[in-house]
Amino acid sequence: MLIFYIFLGLIALFIILTLVAPKTFNVSRSIVINKPLPEVFEYLKYIKNQDNWSPWKLKDPDMKQEFVGTDGEIGFVSKWVGNKEVGTGEQEIINIIENESIEAMLRFFKPWKSESNAITKVEDLGNNKTKVIWGFHGESKPPSNVFFLFFNMDKAVGKDFEAGLKMLKDILEK
Repeated sequence: MLIFYIFLGLIALFIILTLVAPKTFNVSRSIVINKPLPEVFEYLKYIKNQDNWSPWKLKDPDMKQEFVGTDGEIGFVSKWVGNKEVGTGEQEIINIIENESIEAMLRFFKPWKSESNAITKVEDLGNNKTKVIWGFHGESKPPSNVFFLFFNMDKAVGKDFEAGLKMLKDILEK
């Protein structure tokens, strides 16, 4: 009987955790690039250019990639199959607001299935300076949201976003 009560207690604890655990996540970083906004945006809207500044491409330079559609346009899809650090997934351009933002749907298939929205925004700071904000956000539905009580997404990938933005800045300011 004691085992039964322990089991019920564990189930109740898990249910409570799913209720209090975060149900969304948001990670973003920004950098100022010493180039005019139209030039920065024109480079950013082409997903294939990410190969030059993506921290994940560095983690698996041999990842297999496939592209579907016209790069820089809504509906373009970049698919990848990589090592354990990179996984398998795809990103699809779902919205472009010229000289403002590019939004993509990220779909991860391995090591786990998930979907999130990636967004890259640009802001004109004047004097040929452009602020680039790069990030992603999504939902974590119960019961998987309990994972985020013990895992900080910002700490896990924030440094990757910072490294990517630094490489982007170096490329565009050459």
